[in-house]
Amino acid sequence: MKVMLCPLDTHMSVKKMNKQVKIKILGISAFYHDSAAAIIEDGKIIAAAQEERFTRKKNDPNFPVEAIKFCLKQNNCALDDLDAIVFYDKPFAKFERLLETYYIFAPKGLVSFLKVIPIWIKQKIFLKTLIKSELAKVGSINLKKINLLFSRHHLSHAASAFFPSPFDEAAILTIDGVGEWATASISRGKGNKIEPLKEMRFPHSVGLFYSAFTYYLGFKINSGEYKFMGLAPYGDSSSKRVLAYKKIICDKLISVKEDGSLYLNHNYFAYTSELKMCREEKWIELFGFSKRKPESEILQCHCDLALAVQQITEDIVLKMAKTAKNITGLKKLCLAGGVALNCVANGKLLKSKLFEDIWVQPAAGDAGGALGAVFLAYHMYFNEKRISSESCDKMQGAYLGPAFSDSDIKAVAEKYKAKYHYFENFNELAEVIAQSLSQGNIVGWFQGKMEFGPRALGNRSILADARDKDIQKRLNLKIKFRESFRPFAPSVLNEDAKDFFDIQKSSPYMLINADVLKSKRKELPGDYNNFEMKTKLYYQRSDIPAITHIDFSARIQTVSKETNERYWTLIDKFKQKTACPMIVNTSFNVRGEPIVCGPRDAYKCFLKTGMDYLVMGNFLFKKGSESGNN
Repeated sequence: MKVMLCPLDTHMSVKKMNKQVKIKILGISAFYHDSAAAIIEDGKIIAAAQEERFTRKKNDPNFPVEAIKFCLKQNNCALDDLDAIVFYDKPFAKFERLLETYYIFAPKGLVSFLKVIPIWIKQKIFLKTLIKSELAKVGSINLKKINLLFSRHHLSHAASAFFPSPFDEAAILTIDGVGEWATASISRGKGNKIEPLKEMRFPHSVGLFYSAFTYYLGFKINSGEYKFMGLAPYGDSSSKRVLAYKKIICDKLISVKEDGSLYLNHNYFAYTSELKMCREEKWIELFGFSKRKPESEILQCHCDLALAVQQITEDIVLKMAKTAKNITGLKKLCLAGGVALNCVANGKLLKSKLFEDIWVQPAAGDAGGALGAVFLAYHMYFNEKRISSESCDKMQGAYLGPAFSDSDIKAVAEKYKAKYHYFENFNELAEVIAQSLSQGNIVGWFQGKMEFGPRALGNRSILADARDKDIQKRLNLKIKFRESFRPFAPSVLNEDAKDFFDIQKSSPYMLINADVLKSKRKELPGDYNNFEMKTKLYYQRSDIPAITHIDFSARIQTVSKETNERYWTLIDKFKQKTACPMIVNTSFNVRGEPIVCGPRDAYKCFLKTGMDYLVMGNFLFKKGSESGNN
């Protein structure tokens, strides 16, 4: 099936504004997963945050009331001060897709139809009315004076990728599960315009293909894809089983064309008509094992299947990117959509040198759609010019969420009768923590504005020594309470990254995988491939074992002084003490919970885990310590 060239439109007519008045626009994504809000003023991002961080419900899909309140507070405005409110997709187009799909696959989808359609009729089809009632929870609003706009889902993704990027002109590739109809799209971005060029349509989808296998291997869809990606390197790339799985998949389940378009055989997939992703009885016949039960033992066959699917996905992404290059003739590429969070595929794409440079939206999933929607309105509805800079992007390091004062932190300490030490000088605190990390301690690190997107980037992070071979086990079992196979990422000083990793560009958002240099690796024994998974897991593979995955790769965050001076200073202090310019960085949360937002969330997480220290601002808390100031 070829990628279809479709007559897309933005459905946003150009509107002129009084240039003496600052334009304030609120963007909203909601009702699927990762609901979020974002606000810009005159093209500058003022704030952006996911609703889950406030409600403490992981992947909260509900209308982002709390996130909207935060955004308005950051911009010191009320709803009536806004020039527009933009929703990130078009509900009627989605409803059309649902009805057509149920009709095509009838009568198979009767159970699903009876469950899903009443919800749409009651809520989502009348989304404009629902948005009005939800906004009333935020504050008073006169929607007759405010533009309420709806963007197409993939156009929101494309805008989130291109408009904040440092590129004046770029090809844009968006890949996810599904929006209204589109599952992948190619666009051209130039100046303040995005021109959609091609799209692939439901039910054929790279994202849903990947999610179906995520489901079959016992992980939760829309959140377990990270685990799936982390599991894949445990597959044996030299084994006949991986090759056999790839052949089965390509013969029976998926047909991939040279342009990256694909056809999924829906005799084997069930998401079009049932409340599950695949027809399990047929997959058992194909792969020789049943759907893995969540939390059950992971076998080598699971690892090998994960690797086969990951490799097929990488091949599809590369082919789509090549098509984008051929269509646009451009040298820069922007990426968004849930599949753009696959940092392994991103690393392969960068290494291919197909494009001179790539830029990935750090909130590439649906949360980022809220941000794309506001940029789309600003540039293509209000027709405002875009001022780009090849030296930096507009995401401000993704530090777009709430920040908290010393008084906020002190109030939490007093509530819990917690002992602490307050440092007047941050450099002194950084010295103490760098020393503590070098001694094998694990530190909760809570600073400044919360990150927007799924990655913790040094403001809501748990930190440890990348040289410590036991840290991965300690972090997974005693801190994160998650599967032991999952790898951890390094935060490395931007200027030192090339001394440890095969990477030729900055990776500030932890969205690119790169190999550890051979000079930093340990030699593996000849019988290594015969080791059991657990033995491989804890085998020291490099000088920085805590962040070196089983295939000698790492998901890298490069840290610059200009973007996050405090975090850079801490790592630099650590380097001065150890000659190692990196530390382990994992998100400040435990399994099943969102990343912490405020001081109370951070302190509660600190108490119930095996962290040794907690740093919030200039406050230092020590586990089990009775000394300090109150």
